[in-house]
Amino acid sequence: MSIAETGAGSQATHGKVWLIGAGPGAPDLITVRGARILAEAEVVLHDALVTDDMLALCPQAEKISVGKRSGRRSVAQVEINRQLVEYAKRYRRVVRLKGGDPMIFGRADEELRALEAEGIEVEIVPGITAALAAAASTRQPLTKRGIARSVAFFTSSTAPNQPDIATLPGCDTLIQYMGGKEAATTAQKLLEQGRSPDLPVMVVENISRPDERAARYRLADLEQGLAQCHGPVLVMIGEAFAPREDAAGS
Repeated sequence: MSIAETGAGSQATHGKVWLIGAGPGAPDLITVRGARILAEAEVVLHDALVTDDMLALCPQAEKISVGKRSGRRSVAQVEINRQLVEYAKRYRRVVRLKGGDPMIFGRADEELRALEAEGIEVEIVPGITAALAAAASTRQPLTKRGIARSVAFFTSSTAPNQPDIATLPGCDTLIQYMGGKEAATTAQKLLEQGRSPDLPVMVVENISRPDERAARYRLADLEQGLAQCHGPVLVMIGEAFAPREDAAGS
């Protein structure tokens, strides 16, 4: 059955929803499976960080922005859930396109529960999360033999009474997503915890995009904040980010 035969007027059973990871931004970093499903989608509900180049992979689809951006008015999650259910009842192929990977800071649990409660079929297509893309572009592995064997991903936003990962000892490499505004607070907490002021820090902005920028700091420098950053920011902290002695330009 073709897409044209299964549009809004169809009375068939519920359609299917795909939660697809768009990756860090560059359109050629989406998976082959993700790109194929995008090219067949009827409706695409996408994050604010999904680029126009990525959306060009689904010219046939109705595109709906449901993005969330820190400090800006955005679509409430309950409304996103409602729209996903509504479109899945009207169309056969619905995509929820998320930056990075759907299962890392993507609110996938809330969307899965809303769809499952309505008996709607869901498939998840993983994507390259920002930390892996940043490690690749800066040539700085997140783990390093004899130096770093554990990694923690965290954000500044936490539920009430949930411990702040930056105050928990024992992890070699810390990766703070959406860390631009909260970088100074994180540095202060780590210094209070007893981390070295000279602990290496890598800050990467607009990962994988033409305007990507990467900068090195010390933890003591990070305490002053990152006012010069304007795009999506990843803050990577740990001895693994020390310049490699044999790396040209380090």
